[in-house]
Amino acid sequence: MRSILAANTSAVSCGRAGTEAAPRIAHSAPVRLVAAGNALLAPGVTRRLIAEFARIGAPRSPSRTQIEGLTERESEVLALVARGMSNGEIARHLVVAEQTIKTHVSRILMKLGLRDRTQMVVLAYESGLVHPGG
Repeated sequence: MRSILAANTSAVSCGRAGTEAAPRIAHSAPVRLVAAGNALLAPGVTRRLIAEFARIGAPRSPSRTQIEGLTERESEVLALVARGMSNGEIARHLVVAEQTIKTHVSRILMKLGLRDRTQMVVLAYESGLVHPGG
């Protein structure tokens, strides 16, 4: 960052001295780039950023182990939720009371640290519990 600032200060100084052609050409591309809404990072910053991403690795998708803490019935309810069934539909399908399904859904959310049914659906698909069209 300091080298960019120093170069810009140098370019301004040269411009004042009347030798503005060379510095303007050398510095106009980065200025246009930033003015267009793009980012400009110094090579050292770019290297550090890439090194950090390489260190932490790619984001990990949920694994089947995340749902291993669920009971067999909770896993079944999770799969049915992921298929778009309502609590009432799941209750009729499993031949239980709707309140029982609500309890299962609440426990699934709590055990998996999820906020809502949408997150349940995403986790079910990403973990491989359910598959599109299946």
